[in-house]
Amino acid sequence: MTSSRLSDRVGRPVAPTAPQHPEIAEWRAATTDDIDAIHAVFAASDAIDHPTWITPRQDIADIFKLSHVDPRRDTLVAIAPGGELVAAGTAMLHPSRVDGKLSVDIGGAVHPDRRRRGIGGALLRWLDARGAEQVATAAVALEGGGSEGVLKVYAREDNLGHVAIAERLSYVPERWFSTMVRDLGGALPEVATPDGITVVAYDRARDSDALAARNDAFRDHWGSLPSNPERWQQFVGGDFFRPDLSRVAVDVDGTIVAFCLASVNEDDFAALGATHAYIDLIGVIRSHRRRGLAPLVVSAALRAIADANLEKAVLDVDTDSPTGASTLYEGLGFAFTERDVALVRRL
Repeated sequence: MTSSRLSDRVGRPVAPTAPQHPEIAEWRAATTDDIDAIHAVFAASDAIDHPTWITPRQDIADIFKLSHVDPRRDTLVAIAPGGELVAAGTAMLHPSRVDGKLSVDIGGAVHPDRRRRGIGGALLRWLDARGAEQVATAAVALEGGGSEGVLKVYAREDNLGHVAIAERLSYVPERWFSTMVRDLGGALPEVATPDGITVVAYDRARDSDALAARNDAFRDHWGSLPSNPERWQQFVGGDFFRPDLSRVAVDVDGTIVAFCLASVNEDDFAALGATHAYIDLIGVIRSHRRRGLAPLVVSAALRAIADANLEKAVLDVDTDSPTGASTLYEGLGFAFTERDVALVRRL
């Protein structure tokens, strides 16, 4: 019989062994001195894997600032004989321990010039082993031994090489996320505001209230765990977040009950071929669903984005969302473009 205790299922923590590859002179942990080189690898990969957007340098730099990430143990880079950094990856254990659930996001990239040589496979095997070690270590420390351990890899659906590498390590496609784009040149949707609700621009003075709303709204979404104040501040205090383009719905008692939060990364304008805002988060707290608040805040944000003379709005949606989000966004004029797949290994 399979134990209900995660700690029993995964056993004792086992540290990953360093990969071996004939074209790699050194595998080592990443340091802050590597940020630009890592970003260069990701940018070159992005141009092929998802050419409409580029990983921001800030995202890579943030890894070295998070208290729940130990770059000395959670990151790995591959150095070619000439000293060039050609691949990099991170296994990031989410800091939440709600209900004994542990989740690791695994991400990485190999420079396109070095692909199809087994470097990506070697990198992912190490990251997978490190992720399993993280889960095993955390499970032992949890009261009751933990309940669920999940390792996740995200790939563009048509990136068959990336998908195949993950599947060889027993990752299984489990969820799909579609990118949707809306042209803002035409008429924008008009959505009636329910009685007692006010829609306003995002106010940084209410960061903690917005975080509470975010965590309530996403409690029943696939793969979502509560965000913590540290990570939230990285987002709302980051270079790209745009409070002036973001909208929240407030109830009569002042509670934030819905939100549509947007950011702008001008480095992506050329890649997409249009100026645009990216809608990072859309949500409604569970007590206020089915009142039309999601289309309300989205339509308000679209108007703000259009008023800022940006040409398009972009978002990503879970195609199996419990709130029927993809249908909602289609009704607001968004159209599907590309699709990513979440591959999962459950421990």
